[in-house]
Order: sequence, then structure tokens, then C-alpha cells
Amino acid sequence: MAKGKLAKFADMASYPHVFEYPHSVAEQVPFEMRGKWREEFFKNDNPIVLELGCGRGEYTIGLGRMYPDKNFIGVDIKGARMWTGATDSLREGMQNVAFLRTNIEIIDRFFAEGEVDEIWITFPDPQMKKATKRLTSTWFLRRYASFLKTDGIIHLKTDSNFLYTYTDALVKVNNLPTEVNTTDLYGGGEADEILSIRTYYEQQWLDRGLNIKYLKFRLVPGVELQEPDIEIELDDYRSYNRSKRSGLQTSK
Repeated sequence: MAKGKLAKFADMASYPHVFEYPHSVAEQVPFEMRGKWREEFFKNDNPIVLELGCGRGEYTIGLGRMYPDKNFIGVDIKGARMWTGATDSLREGMQNVAFLRTNIEIIDRFFAEGEVDEIWITFPDPQMKKATKRLTSTWFLRRYASFLKTDGIIHLKTDSNFLYTYTDALVKVNNLPTEVNTTDLYGGGEADEILSIRTYYEQQWLDRGLNIKYLKFRLVPGVELQEPDIEIELDDYRSYNRSKRSGLQTSK
């Protein structure tokens, strides 16, 4: 019998590798492990990699299996979804995986300067109505820059042509170093073992014949990031378990 949300939340509260600090809690309780993830939790000096909006934690778990010499933290506010990855990693005894249930808007409260080596953003909501809510917007990139090391990498995998076009324009207008930029990850032959890890949503996009877009870029220290001044055609399809992406014709 499948577990309900309350049972999953009860499990999560008992998991030693899950930290739950939603906005309401973070306002009242300081996160004392900030800057001490390696020392106090992972007990090593290995690189730290975040998966933002991790959902069920497919990338967090998949990368953790591939790279035992790196530490991985899945971040999301949806605890019932996160339970899947948290439970699987606990059962497998993975020592290099943790989960942080919090609002990504306050992600900079949990990591100190230079503490994180890489960030994966996997199939986020494109947030077509408001730029500041997009996980690749300058609003969020400034927060990532506060804890991402100088040569740290940001990965974006998305089904959304809107979010890809927006992020591509943002990267170009700010002259951010870009290592990979493709509108057809699998058709273009770019996918390797890492990129071929597929999330729950990704498989559904692929089943519908949608191309997967991928960007791998770096932030430049000291650069004042600018938003791109372009109009972008909105995604016109209905996603699984999300609202219909249609209505307006263009958006900035």
C-alpha cells in the first residue's frame, strides 16, 4: 500500500540526512551548519553539488551513485516528492547524499561563500509571467554567486523553449562562459552518462516528442548581471500536473 503524505513527512522527520527548514522555520531558527557541510555532515573535503528543485531526487541519487568522491544535496520545498530520493538513498546507505527541504528563494542562508562547486537545475517551472521567479534569473544567480566557488558550474536541463531562450539570452548579454549549449540534447549527441539521468518529468517530455535543452555555464565574479531585453514566445503546451502554458503571446 502506497504511503500517504503524512506518513512520508513522518519518515522525513526521522531521516538523519534530511534537513527541513521551510521559510517559516528558517526565519526563527538559524541554520548552524552553514559553511560546515563538509566538516559536520559529510565528514570529508569533497566537492559539494546542489540539485535545485530536485523533485524526487533522480539527479541527486544518480550523481551520488556515479561519483562517490563528491557530495550531493537535493533541494526542494515539496517534501512528499523528496521522500522518494531520501528513502532510496537511506536504504542504499549512501554517505554522500543529503536533502534540504526549503524555499529556493532563501537558498543563500544555507551555504557559505565558496562552499558549493556545482549547481544542477533540472526541469524547473519556467515561470513565464515573472522573471524574478525563474531559477536562472539574475535575482537567483546573484544568490547562487554568494556561495558558488569562483569557477563553479551551473547546469540547466529543461523541456521549456521559453526558459531555454531566456537563459541563453541572459548568458549571452552578460558574456558568461558557456561550455555546452544545445536545443536537442539527445538528438544532437551531446548526452553522456551524466546527462542521460532522466527525471520523472523528463521522461514524460521525451514520451511526448519534446526536445530537451541543456546549458552549462559559469558565473563571472564581480560582474553586475543584467536581464535580457527580449520578447519570448510562450510555451503553448499543457504540462503534466502543471497549469496550461498559454494565454499571452510573448513575455519578457
